[in-house]
Amino acid sequence: MDFKKLNIIGGWVTFAIAFVVYAMTIEPTTSFWDCGEYIATSYKLEVGHPPGAPTFMILGRIFTLLVDPQNVAVAINLMSALSSALTILFMFWSLTYLARKFVRNEELSGANGIAIIGSAIVGSLAFTFSDTFWFSAVEGEVYGMSSFCTALVFWAILKWESIADEPHSTKWLILIFYVIGLSIGVHLLNLLAIPAILFVYYFKRFEPTRKGMIITFILSIVLLGFIQMILIPQVVNISAKFELLFANGLGAPFHVGTTVFGILLIAAIAFGLWYTQKHHKVIANTSILAFTVLMIGYTSFAMIVIRSNADTPIDENNPENMVNLLSYLKREQYGDVPLVKGHYFNSPLDNQDPYDDGSPVYYPNEETGEYEIADSRENSIPNYADEFETLFPRMWSSKSNHVRAYKAWSDFEGNPMRYRDVQSGEMKTIYKPTMGENLKYFFNYQIYWMWGRYFLWNFAGRQNDIQGHGIDQNQFTDGNWLSGIPFIDEARLGNMDEYPDELKDKWSYNKYYLLPLILGLIGLFFQYKYDKRNTLVVFLLFFFTGIAIAIYLNNYPYQPRERDYAFVGSFYAFALWIGLGVMGLYRHFRDKVNPKALAAGTTLVCLLAVPVLMASENWDDHDRSDRYTAREIAKNYLDSCAPNAILFTNGDNDTFPLWYLQEVEGYRTDVRVVNLMLLNTDWYIEQMARKAYDGDPIPISMTPDQYRQGTRDFVRFGNVRGIDKDKYYDIKKIIPIVTMDKYKQQLGNGQKDNIIPTKKFKLNVPKEKVMANGTVDPSLEDQILDEITWKADGRYILKNEMVMWDILANFDWERPLYFSITMGNDAFYGLEDYFQQEGFAFRLVPIETKNRSPRRYGRVATETMYDNMMNKFDWGGYGDPEVFMDENNLRFVTNIRFTFSRLAQNLANKGDKERAEKVLDRVVEVTVNDRVPYDGTLLPVAEQYYNVGNNEKANELMRKIIERESQFANYYLSLDPNKMSVVKPNLEQSIGIMGNAVMLATQKYPQSDEIQQEFQAKYQELAQRYQSMGQMR
Repeated sequence: MDFKKLNIIGGWVTFAIAFVVYAMTIEPTTSFWDCGEYIATSYKLEVGHPPGAPTFMILGRIFTLLVDPQNVAVAINLMSALSSALTILFMFWSLTYLARKFVRNEELSGANGIAIIGSAIVGSLAFTFSDTFWFSAVEGEVYGMSSFCTALVFWAILKWESIADEPHSTKWLILIFYVIGLSIGVHLLNLLAIPAILFVYYFKRFEPTRKGMIITFILSIVLLGFIQMILIPQVVNISAKFELLFANGLGAPFHVGTTVFGILLIAAIAFGLWYTQKHHKVIANTSILAFTVLMIGYTSFAMIVIRSNADTPIDENNPENMVNLLSYLKREQYGDVPLVKGHYFNSPLDNQDPYDDGSPVYYPNEETGEYEIADSRENSIPNYADEFETLFPRMWSSKSNHVRAYKAWSDFEGNPMRYRDVQSGEMKTIYKPTMGENLKYFFNYQIYWMWGRYFLWNFAGRQNDIQGHGIDQNQFTDGNWLSGIPFIDEARLGNMDEYPDELKDKWSYNKYYLLPLILGLIGLFFQYKYDKRNTLVVFLLFFFTGIAIAIYLNNYPYQPRERDYAFVGSFYAFALWIGLGVMGLYRHFRDKVNPKALAAGTTLVCLLAVPVLMASENWDDHDRSDRYTAREIAKNYLDSCAPNAILFTNGDNDTFPLWYLQEVEGYRTDVRVVNLMLLNTDWYIEQMARKAYDGDPIPISMTPDQYRQGTRDFVRFGNVRGIDKDKYYDIKKIIPIVTMDKYKQQLGNGQKDNIIPTKKFKLNVPKEKVMANGTVDPSLEDQILDEITWKADGRYILKNEMVMWDILANFDWERPLYFSITMGNDAFYGLEDYFQQEGFAFRLVPIETKNRSPRRYGRVATETMYDNMMNKFDWGGYGDPEVFMDENNLRFVTNIRFTFSRLAQNLANKGDKERAEKVLDRVVEVTVNDRVPYDGTLLPVAEQYYNVGNNEKANELMRKIIERESQFANYYLSLDPNKMSVVKPNLEQSIGIMGNAVMLATQKYPQSDEIQQEFQAKYQELAQRYQSMGQMR
């Protein structure tokens, strides 16, 4: 068989291996984070979060056309699996092309052919089984498809290079620009392949010189910046200006200006193509054609505008015209991050000009037929004092936890500078970070922790899947890279002989012994030796999709999740070097041994040492095939609610899976899910005020002009004559004062604004109604209050709290109001004393129950909660020791355990110990196995076992808790003094949990000296060791 056929077959075989692996390990339903949103918006072509992914959504819709709603998530996940497998296909063919450069002008048959194919197999399979890429390949996210676009354009430029001197070879360049245009509708990461593409072109068309390479590098940056910073936003920006001109200046209907601009753009392109072809201007014609196909790909964003105009239930930011689309594409809701020049975390505002004006926000006024300004955004952008700004600002966020982390990562001391405070006028000393400290944070955190660590996860080994922040008391146990070589790991992580079983036995504890890293470095070395030009090409791909992203993102500390997925392109580039490592070893040693035997042997050894090792280590923690947890937890949220309820949530993971269930599977569409974070935006309030499926609008009195952006974004508390600060006021009477213009008052700055005249509120309770509609069981009639009261904190409220008050003022106890149990008490707005837990949500009821125990707000509706927890709820793989539970799933275990134990306690207190024990048995069944930590959250479960009289089960849990905490304490105590000072809070926590366990056993099971002695012995041993080291306070 000739090499060409072998190359084609090898590519498709590798593709098949990757696709089968991914298809076998995909999650069979939605996952946490953005997956639920992407699946829902793809299925019904709705509008997701900025800047959108229309190409992904359109293809996702195609993949779901022939499946029933229950299989939509599988179809979208399979699309990611297919995209990822196609990435491997084109990677294979890219590798065979690059490997051929090692044996230029030689026959590709025999030993050379075996080595080339072997290189491609090893490299592409190494990437197939790499941690980050595999994770993205098995869920409904954009990163698998984004990687496919990168692999496709990289292969296409190599394909062009191989036939560049043949007629019509330019078609490959045109294809590249078309794919780039399409990829903008997936993710912008694909643009970062442009520098590598331009250098391939340069090396093929020109004789390389230092000057030429510098010019090419600058041109690649310019082209990259042109597409990202100018073309993508400015096409929409110019269209928006046409729209404003025609609507506001010429009185034309909405969208006419956009249509005129589109016609002019098409006409200009057509003329340019005609003119350059007629006058044989080949380069100009090719450039215009490349621009044209890129724009064709980019027009996928028209779908965003079209679907937004349909007022879909998910319509984030409402980009229904070019004016709003511009803000959507620029991600204005997320704010700006300084890159080239900017402020530090403690930079003061300029004394003379503390604020700059932002771009005004427009909205289409249907009555006037014009775009009117909703928010002028005057004085909305902080302007920092020049002397406190810096080039290349890295430490820019002023949030208190970020500032603490900046100082820790940079060993901050600062340079003292005097400056007059803008507000007080007093001179203050400000410690401005030095450039050295700025760069130290950059290298330590942004380069090492937020890129280098992820790189080593993929090619050295990974400690676990627990998110790590690098500077807190968990810095030696959470999220580090790991080699599996003791002396290397112990230098960073401490005594590995004392490492707790819980961490060693985690399926995400993956050891590669540095073998992928070593083989990749070998590949880099030999590619530089035999093919310097393409070494630079691959390095540019590696750099721009890795370190350059870290520079551009300018991440602040304590990210909400690990960000390794953003750097997958650099892992792709390094995997190319892994493959070329095989070819390099063959090329170097082929004159010393039999070439065919060497080629086959090198391939086999490297295959076993890298891809097979990575597959065996990574399979168990990347196999999601039996995990339904995200869907079932979302279902449990909805099933916690009575019919026609309003459920308040606050984060991605307790919102997006619910969106998936309602939008895709049509489950419990009577419940209105209201995300309190999004409720700060006018577009979301407007959507909530519309009926969606079976869900009625939220009951608010405010009109769009009262909550539009720039109007009442926050409202201050203030004094009003005649208002008694010690008196509670009816919220129904307060809302008009807050929302109506006629109640605006003159403020000290000369402006008129609404104020809130009190911090104390009440809501009247119609007793007959709340008993008749099931809000309160009639047996609790004597506990029903005439009114509920609450207090507000702070100096002002945000728009979401204002809307919450409006709902309270208008729901008239006709609809159930629920709050997700995962929200913090700051999102309960002082109402928690009137909560009633019925499952995974607290219901607002007119019964006061003061309960300040953690996670135990209000009262328990025992029978309703028992029916929900024991009969209605499903657990989707929780409790199955063969299903891997990553950190996102394990975070919810705490909620499950506390909820079950609270229900059991309530039953036991009522004398129903039989059902209480059944509840405890269920929580053990669901959350107690070797895949789930036996941590302190099991103490309430053990306590309730004691309460129902099952001491044996209680003691068994206690043994596991104490054993777990003793292992962690022993590990902490084995660390050197410097490390121990860092983990001291964790050490004290472990010893404290053991002490609580001993005390609990002593109180609840005093008749057993044997048990007490067993537990006491371990506790006292560790407590005494800790005290003897001078650590006990």
